[in-house]
Amino acid sequence: MWGDATNWDENAYKESILNERDIETRTIFRTAWAPTDSPSPDTLVVASSDGSIASYSISSCISKLPFGFTNTKTQKLLAEPNCFFRGHDGPAYDVKFYGDGEDTLLLSCGDDGRIRGWKCTELTNSTFSGSVPGNGIKPVLDWVNPQHKGPWGALSSMPENNAVAVDTQGGSVFAASGDSCAYCWDVATGKVKMVFKGHSDYLHCIVARNSAHQIITGSEDGTARIWDCKSGTCIQVIDLSKDLKIKGYGSGVSCVALDASESWLACSNGRNISIRNLPASECISRISTDASVQDMLFDNNQILAVGADPLLNRFDMNGVILSQIQCAPPSSFSVSLHSSGVMAVGGYGCLVDVISQFGSHMCTFRCQCI
Repeated sequence: MWGDATNWDENAYKESILNERDIETRTIFRTAWAPTDSPSPDTLVVASSDGSIASYSISSCISKLPFGFTNTKTQKLLAEPNCFFRGHDGPAYDVKFYGDGEDTLLLSCGDDGRIRGWKCTELTNSTFSGSVPGNGIKPVLDWVNPQHKGPWGALSSMPENNAVAVDTQGGSVFAASGDSCAYCWDVATGKVKMVFKGHSDYLHCIVARNSAHQIITGSEDGTARIWDCKSGTCIQVIDLSKDLKIKGYGSGVSCVALDASESWLACSNGRNISIRNLPASECISRISTDASVQDMLFDNNQILAVGADPLLNRFDMNGVILSQIQCAPPSSFSVSLHSSGVMAVGGYGCLVDVISQFGSHMCTFRCQCI
């Protein structure tokens, strides 16, 4: 027997379909574990393509699941964030923590060319649902990328910030921007104290090698560069096409990662990863993957990598695959590692997968959208 269609609302049905598709195309660009004295992971911060910044309690997510776990293919919890607000006009690309204790800041950057800092105590102690910056929670710092002057004094468009890195001892925040430059911001004054120029295309990524007073940037021009933070000069250009023995122009350097000793550097170029020994300035191994690598990090002497397929890959330093874990996001842009060994993978569909150090799925949830 057919249902009663007398109260059918065609417009509401169409709107629900469009809203569902919109949510499915939202993307988590960065996940980061909040610093804590507890050995167990709990608060996870995410930056999303709708400009939102949110924090989630993993223990709360797990407690709401039947039997304490979920199947990544069948069950996806719509998680309720502890804190949720619009951080940027346009996509938010990265989040990092700066400082420690009650003075810890959450730094975020995005497509609007801004770097903003938020007090972590406010993010973890309260719940905010405002959709406008300053509605309930206000940034304690708000920096805007400089615009370059062209002919007749015309200003360029404001370059986006694609990633940030921090040096707490030096009081500096570094930004990888869309104008092919990296910027060093002074936290005390809120001013740019150094500009790193040399790349010929926009920057995807940046890491700080604080033990050597250096930063390392990756660009769409296919190179990674090592910069001296005291002079602002480039001291080494790493051509990934030579490292990976790629003929002709390869793709850009999408991500770079340093190990804890800051002696080993991993750079990705399309579906390839180059592992370099920095003291020796030598490429020691090459890794080939089935899909483009979009984020990676070191876990002791192993490498975790995610990309344009639903897999979390673990390699040894020689490029041997140690494990592959199926993940909920069909394409992942972020992998983060807690000191306990718990991993968080975020990506397409606003999905986050939390995976234990043993490879089991602790929970999978869809983030709230603005």
